[in-house]
Amino acid sequence: MTAFFQSFGMGFEAAWLLSTIIGILVIALPLMLAVAMIIYADRKIWAAMALRRGPNVVGPFGLLQSFADGLKVFLQETIIPSAANKGLFLIAPIITFTVALMAWAVVPFGAGVVLADINVGLLYILAISSLGVYGIIIAGWASNSKYPFFSAMRASAQMISYEVSIGFILICVVLWAGSFNLSVIVESQRGYYGFLNGNGFNPLLFPMAVMFLISAMAETARAPFDLTEAESELVAGYQTEYSSMAFALYWLGEYANVILMCALNAILFWGGYLPPVDWAPLYLVPGILWLFAKILFFFFVFSWVKATVPRYRYDQLMRLGWKVFLPTSLFFVFLVSGFLMLTRYGEARAAVVDTVTLDCSMFAGNYSADQLGLAERKQRSAFEAQVRIKGHWTKEPSIVSWNYQELSAPRSISAIVERRGTSDYLVRVVVNHPSQTFSGFCRWPNI
Repeated sequence: MTAFFQSFGMGFEAAWLLSTIIGILVIALPLMLAVAMIIYADRKIWAAMALRRGPNVVGPFGLLQSFADGLKVFLQETIIPSAANKGLFLIAPIITFTVALMAWAVVPFGAGVVLADINVGLLYILAISSLGVYGIIIAGWASNSKYPFFSAMRASAQMISYEVSIGFILICVVLWAGSFNLSVIVESQRGYYGFLNGNGFNPLLFPMAVMFLISAMAETARAPFDLTEAESELVAGYQTEYSSMAFALYWLGEYANVILMCALNAILFWGGYLPPVDWAPLYLVPGILWLFAKILFFFFVFSWVKATVPRYRYDQLMRLGWKVFLPTSLFFVFLVSGFLMLTRYGEARAAVVDTVTLDCSMFAGNYSADQLGLAERKQRSAFEAQVRIKGHWTKEPSIVSWNYQELSAPRSISAIVERRGTSDYLVRVVVNHPSQTFSGFCRWPNI
């Protein structure tokens, strides 16, 4: 997109800024629409499980009910308690809403379709999700009311407790994938048993997938872990004193976080934008549709649990986090790392491969002729390259060079080759363009 705007005479900085803003809007605006429809779907699922009809009056099949609710809160008066800290009282919902959107910057919606393809994407999400608790704590303290304050204390303890186990679960995934980059993590899930895509099919990682799903419910304070909003104990929890759009921002932030956790379940354990079965015809379906289908499935699970499972007591919540999930996830860190040392890294450092002909595909998106110096526009174009691996395989990725004869302009192509098993490798391709760096992935099997 940057090159497109540069073709109109814009400088690189201005073109990059404009393309980044457009990318943010392309993610944020559909996400807001998705939140509205997800709330409708949530209410419909609850109603169906309670043998009720749910929203069915506003619009066809009640589809416009969420928009009617949004209009209602928008027209309400914003009431600030006289004893509240007004500045923090108004900032708290903004923090919750903004943080909920920021994490989506590193989520890959397809091969190369990501706003910020950073190497520490998983760490970024972990850090951003940790900031969400500040919106709740500040709301509870600034309200100067005892029930919101109790809720804020519960929220801080609950989120910290389950972030510890989530951290160890993510370590298992990172050890297996060998990278914090979410796109690399997705690509590393290809070909389990020769035909399945997803870490969830790995016996060592399936228990982590189940624990991550439950921890995600606790992290987002969804039932049965919604102790921060226990109406029988705390009126309405941290948002008791809020009204109008400040109250609506909490709802938007909460459901945006829920959708994010559903997306992370799909990306980390179930192949993300990859089809569940590694079968060529399934790749004709755009990857973003596979990701959306998996997100919707996990959201159904979230709603199903909320409609059927009673709320935990607070001592049960803490016991599950500290006495069950924490030691179990820590044990699996040792188990996964030990297995990898014995099978992937502990074997005879594998042989030196001098020259290999590799049939690979660039997965980073569309490349125009002026971007890559090609004669015609290509997407996912296959090519053969001569690869020379320098040195023996070690734990660290090996840097190799590519010779691509179709390149006419003086640009360089490099790759990081990472071991993925006894006879399977993942290659991260980096194309250095004078104004931008493109990247893609390919598999290198059966050497």
